[in-house]
Amino acid sequence: MAQQNEIEPEQASVEGTPGGQDERSSQAADAGGAGVVPTFDVTLRIRRYNPETDDEPHWEDYTVTVHGTDRLLDALHLVKWEQDGSLTFRRSCAHGVCGSDAMRINGKNRLACKTLLKDLNPSKPITVEPIKGLPVEKDLVVDMEPFFQSYREVMPFLITDGHEPTRERLQSQADREVFDDTTKCILCAACTTSCPVFWTDGQYFGPAAIVNAHRFIFDSRDTGSDLRLEVLNDREGVWRCRTTFNCTDACPRGIQVTKAIAEVKQALLTRKL
Repeated sequence: MAQQNEIEPEQASVEGTPGGQDERSSQAADAGGAGVVPTFDVTLRIRRYNPETDDEPHWEDYTVTVHGTDRLLDALHLVKWEQDGSLTFRRSCAHGVCGSDAMRINGKNRLACKTLLKDLNPSKPITVEPIKGLPVEKDLVVDMEPFFQSYREVMPFLITDGHEPTRERLQSQADREVFDDTTKCILCAACTTSCPVFWTDGQYFGPAAIVNAHRFIFDSRDTGSDLRLEVLNDREGVWRCRTTFNCTDACPRGIQVTKAIAEVKQALLTRKL
C-alpha cells in the first residue's frame, strides 16, 4: 500500500500548482476549440474541524470552477491551493490505488480521486466529510490506528510449516481463483466505515479485516487458517455482521465483501477449507 500523506498548510506551496486547468483551457482554445472540456462552478460543503480552535465540527462552503473531467480530489486541491491553505486531507497516488483519500461524499463512502464531479449533481452543494466510526484528527483526516489494529490481529501474512522452500510455492489457477477477489483490497477503510455495526461498536473487527483474513484463510499454501478463524470467532468477529451490504456497495475495488464474510462464517461452521 502506498504511503499516505496528510496535506498540511505548510506543504501547500510544494504540493503542486493550480495552473493546470488554465493551461488545459488555453491549449484547447489554441487548437481552435476542438475538444474543449466544459467548465462549471461547484460548491463544496466541507465538514471542518481543528482540535486546536474548535469545540465541535462545523460546515464551510467553497465555490470553485472545475472541468467536466475533474474528480472531487481536483476540487479539494483548488480549495486548498487557492482559497484556504488550512484545509487538511489525505491523498497520495490520486489514481485509486493507495486508498488514502477515502471520505464521505454526499453521504456515501468513496475515493475522492475516483469520484467525477459531474456525477455528483453539481447544481447542488456537494457535501464532503470524514469517514465515520474513527476519531477525527483534523478536517477530513481520521485516526486510522483502530482500523489497522484489527487488520494486524487477523495475521494478514502467509503462515507455513516446515523448512523454507528452495523454489516458489506453486498454486493452481483454480486454487488461486478461490481467494482472488479479496487480494484487491487497498485498505482504504471505505467498507469498514460504512458499516452500521462498526459505527456503534468500535470493537468490531470490521469488513476490511475479515476480507484480509479471507485472503489467507482460503490460500492453499497457507497453514494458519485455524488461527485466523479462532480470532474471527470472537464475539466481535464475523458473527457481528448483519449483512446490510453497505460494505460491498462502498468498496471502490468492487470486492464482494459480504460474500467473503459469508464464506468465512461457513468455514467456521464446517472447518472444511
